[in-house]
Formats: sequence, C-alpha cells, structure tokens
Amino acid sequence: MAYENILLEKEDKVAILSVNRPKALNALNKETLLEINSIINEISADTEVEVLIITGAGDKAFVAGADIAFMQNLSAMEGREFGALGQKVFRMIELMEKPVIAAVNGFALGGGCELAMCCDFRIASTKAKFGQPEVGLGITPGFGGTQRLPRLVGSGMAKQLLYTADVIDANEALRVGLVNQVVEPEALLDTVKKIAKKIASKGQVAVRLSKAAANEGMQTDIDRAMTIEADVFGLCFATKDQREGMTAFLEKRKADFVGK
Repeated sequence: MAYENILLEKEDKVAILSVNRPKALNALNKETLLEINSIINEISADTEVEVLIITGAGDKAFVAGADIAFMQNLSAMEGREFGALGQKVFRMIELMEKPVIAAVNGFALGGGCELAMCCDFRIASTKAKFGQPEVGLGITPGFGGTQRLPRLVGSGMAKQLLYTADVIDANEALRVGLVNQVVEPEALLDTVKKIAKKIASKGQVAVRLSKAAANEGMQTDIDRAMTIEADVFGLCFATKDQREGMTAFLEKRKADFVGK
C-alpha cells in the first residue's frame, strides 16, 4: 500500500516507519495518524518483521508535534475526537506484540514526544529535543502525555515539564530517564538498527511475552504482577524456542529460533 505521509522500509526482520512531512517538521495531522494506524496493523500481521523502528524523515524533526494549523479551529467535540484518535493509535503501538524502538533524530515535541513515549524505549541523537509545550498554546497534551510522562520520569519531573512547557535536550532527557542512550546524529539509525537486530535474533515468543508481562505488570500491584510473570514463564516451556534455546546453550552453539 502507498502512503502519502509515511515511509516504510524493511530490512533483516526490522521495519522502519518514518513520518515524512518535512515541510511541516513531520507534524501529525489526522491523515498521518490514520496512515500510522494502517501501518501498525500491517506490521503486526507481517510474519517477516520482528521489530519496528519509528523515526522522522529529515534531520530536523522526529515529530515536532500535532499539526497546529489543523487544530486551530477545532470545536470542543472535534478536539476530543482528534485526541481520542491519537490516543488510540499510540495505544496500538504500545500494545502491539512486537517491540517498538523510537529513534529520535530532532524535535520530539507535543504529539512527537507522546509518539516517542508510546514506544518500548527511545534512543536519541545529540540534536534531539523533548517537551510537552501544550500549555503554552492554551491546551493540555492530548495523545497520552499527561499519563506516560509521569510513568517514565516520575511525577515531580513530569509535572514540572507539563506545567512549564520547557523543552529539554537529549542529555537532560537521558538524565531524567526519558531516553536510554544518546548518540551522534550520523550514528543514530545504525545504533538503533543494531539493537533491533539483536532483539530479532532472540526467541521471539519470549521477547513478546516479556513485553506483555512488563506492560501489564506495571499497571497492577506487585503480587498480581508476579502471577503474570509466572504465567508467561510457564508458557515458554510449551515452545520450540525454549527447547532449542536451552539445547543450544548446553551444546555451546548459537540457537536457531523459529518463533514458535
């Protein structure tokens, strides 16, 4: 399928989704969100893809935010519908079985920061900038920012960023725990591809169960979370990958996983 605002590449079990509206600094409008929604469904069903990377086209922006020109004259009902659409698409990314990595190459503001936060983790270039500047526009974050930011950086830091609309650089994002690693711009995509390919080389049933357990467990109490872990741990012993992985370890060879 051809997309107007998204570029999609596939390479060695890794898919790369690039938001491609460089003249608008990759800002998210309704059409772009709908295209992302379609691609997430496509990648989820693609048995040849194990890991998804999300980034922005060009060297200035990951996603500079939601499209302000599009939002300016929305009614209250239209605004709520647009927010609900963004939340739905980003929640799909968060809940998809396959790991998703954000390669943040420039501005990740507003909806862009929210897009990065719904990924499993974030690797940033030294040029990356993060923030939720919505209160400076007279609105709140609408695509999950008020909920995911506190879960990632803690309540106090999140509230400071939300209330002040401050934009932070990559090193500060690393310090507060918003990103995992900061690299030079020219090394960003290769670094993230290397991580993605390492993930893709492991037992994919176990990788996906690990994601599911971590996501669900973080939303409940520790005792229920331990039960979730015990359940997925047990499920692994019904897989070919478990038998292959442990046999390969004992035979001192590389495992040949089949994802079953």
